Amino acid sequence: MDFLACICLLQVLLLGSSRVAAAAPSPARALDAMLQDYAYQAFGVRPHPRTGIVYNATVPANLTGVALSAVRLRSGSLRRKGFSRYFEFAVPTGVVVQPYVERVVLLYHNLGNWSDYYYPLPGYTYLSPVLGLLVYDAANLSAVGLQDLSFVASGSPISIYFSNVKTVLAGGSAPRCVWFDLDGVPQFRDLEASNVCSTYRRGHFSIVVNSSEIAPGPVPSGTITPPIPTPAGRSKGSYKGWKIAVGVVGGVIALVLLASLVVCLARYKRDKKLEVMERNAEAGETLRMAQVGRSQAPVALGTRTQPVIESEYVA
Repeated sequence: MDFLACICLLQVLLLGSSRVAAAAPSPARALDAMLQDYAYQAFGVRPHPRTGIVYNATVPANLTGVALSAVRLRSGSLRRKGFSRYFEFAVPTGVVVQPYVERVVLLYHNLGNWSDYYYPLPGYTYLSPVLGLLVYDAANLSAVGLQDLSFVASGSPISIYFSNVKTVLAGGSAPRCVWFDLDGVPQFRDLEASNVCSTYRRGHFSIVVNSSEIAPGPVPSGTITPPIPTPAGRSKGSYKGWKIAVGVVGGVIALVLLASLVVCLARYKRDKKLEVMERNAEAGETLRMAQVGRSQAPVALGTRTQPVIESEYVA
């Protein structure tokens, strides 16, 4: 049982370490969670928000330049009819939401001049802002911290018509589409047209080119790095402090569990050694059996020293 307890403790240690590592979300995911909250607040200002009507949301002052909109649709209607023009996105028929819910909210993000801040891409320059298309459950329009739903375009892909795309130097490398998944991992694809990309799934999208292929723009003076927003509206400093605190607490818990595991293994090894010693002691001396009446009884072996009559010592 002690050995099984040690194994269970080791599993708890590994599971706790993995959860601590995954506890702190990336700045981009924290931004998605906060924008979901503000988008649902846009529905709340209407007593009865209408299906199929786009509502523009208001973002906090420290995110000036970010555009956020939301539209509520029925999942069946989205699959049968699509949504022909949702700003730069043209959603075709055949879009299937997973897992299925009756109503969904399509969230539109335009990160503007925050694009490179939340989705840094070393070696590349953005020719257009990063645009996002995410889907959430519309069952509760006052909910916060919702997990976004997955969707797939089962027929034609979703087209993205970028506007105000920067031009590149003549003779340089061709611009490319970039798609960021929910983990922020970029994937590059060729453009469908001069300013058109396509996708079958959710995420964030833009058009980029190698940094050497675009003329450098003027460097703004007195630029202040904006804070990274979180669902609670905290700044980058407090966000980092929270992440450090989570790491420290997780490290302490991991050390305590590791020490308990070492003690448990040492105790298990000691108990096994004592068990072997006791078993050897019990098997070390075997008594012979003799017939006593109608039953068998153990009989001690003969002694080496023979008894001597006391009178024999007297001269």
